[in-house]
Amino acid sequence: MGLDFKEDSNGYLYTGELSGVKHFALWPLTQAAESCFGTDQWPDNLAVPQAWIEFVVGNIEKSTEELKSQGYELLVATRKEPWGQFVTRLLGPEGLLVGITHTPSMRK
Repeated sequence: MGLDFKEDSNGYLYTGELSGVKHFALWPLTQAAESCFGTDQWPDNLAVPQAWIEFVVGNIEKSTEELKSQGYELLVATRKEPWGQFVTRLLGPEGLLVGITHTPSMRK
């Protein structure tokens, strides 16, 4: 596809230079599992996500409560990542790992 990615020390590939997108990345499943479950292994009792997408929201607490009220089973709820991002994640019925995020450093 001709995309130029940067790579961090853990193999996370990303770019902020794709027109129309703030951040585009390829996230290894081991890292997604670590972020959701604290281990690099995806649990056997859950479907392995086929892709990952995140939506930026202004109020992570309100958005998380809305998902809960609609009956979504959350993998992670309003957790602060080491880089300062707050995230709620769920597995969507279409096989996506869906993140609802709030990153204060990107809102300045």
